[in-house]
Amino acid sequence: MRTVGVEEELLLVDPETGEPRAMSAAVLARAAQDPAERDVFEKELHDQMLEFATHPQSDMKRLHAEIVRCREEAARHAGEIGCAVAALATSPLPVTPAVGMGRRYQWMADQYGVVVHEQLVLGCHVHVSVESDEEGVAVIDRVRPWLPVLAALSTNSPFWQGKDSRYSSYRSRVWQRWPSAGPTELFGSAERYHRRVADMVATGTILDEAMIYFDVRLSQRYPTVEFRVADVCLHSDTAALIATLARALVETAAREWREGREPADPSVSLLRLAAWRAARSGLTEELLHPATMRRMPAETVVRALLEHAGEALEATGDYDRAHESVAELLRNGNGARVQREVLERTGSLRDVVTECVRRTQG
Repeated sequence: MRTVGVEEELLLVDPETGEPRAMSAAVLARAAQDPAERDVFEKELHDQMLEFATHPQSDMKRLHAEIVRCREEAARHAGEIGCAVAALATSPLPVTPAVGMGRRYQWMADQYGVVVHEQLVLGCHVHVSVESDEEGVAVIDRVRPWLPVLAALSTNSPFWQGKDSRYSSYRSRVWQRWPSAGPTELFGSAERYHRRVADMVATGTILDEAMIYFDVRLSQRYPTVEFRVADVCLHSDTAALIATLARALVETAAREWREGREPADPSVSLLRLAAWRAARSGLTEELLHPATMRRMPAETVVRALLEHAGEALEATGDYDRAHESVAELLRNGNGARVQREVLERTGSLRDVVTECVRRTQG
């Protein structure tokens, strides 16, 4: 059974004001004192961010439990220095991001200017194991139309610099400012994938292979494909659902490849429109259906994903739980809806952050 790992980026905030705090170095120093946590937490581009990575898991209940544990540990370490953590993909309150020290981050700041200084956005990355680069690229080619649906499920960033962006995921719109970000054309083989990556690095526009920000890519460090389209999810069970569906999409795509079935080939232009629609609508309106690239109700499109990946979900024992999680998400809403409902009820973005801090560990 394929293993799955999750990386989540959390926002460090003042527990009283809700404003982001540039305290990642201090939180990491606390975590480093615990030998069991030294490989769990990492520094990110901005000092208001903290990232953690789970261990690979084949059982989704165990993965969910580890996400919860890592969030709790992050909250504990942050609390020891007077901070709190929130699973927010953007800060609802205005913020001036602080770029981290180090040669890499300073190169990025010099090269990309304001793009770096506006990139305080927080995502959820899902790693799914593959047997080879060849299988991984075959998977990348075949999951492309379904990525906006995963993104729509995760949307959790309606506010930007103190205002409603009118998007469910404004994080994804900010992320697209990187020159290497977004959907890709079909690669067809691992050789062509690696040649494209080498050509991009050779332009000097990006620093190295780590700056290949495709929506889904081969991991540099692990034998995995890495999904990079999701907002960090407000609720841990939503993150587990995204991971479950990502694994099912990988297994479905790998089976299609082994059976000699050609991938669908929507253009990058249409994939960008599907991603925009997912960012704008989330689960509240319409999405582009991956089979037709035409607008349909979000619930219809999400259930099409469940049907597409149904056999793989059955094989891993995740079918019922995935359907129940999707039904609950459609009924109660994801992070974007929760944030807007809190603001409508209280009129305070500070209260939005406070509620999200509470739900991050729920």
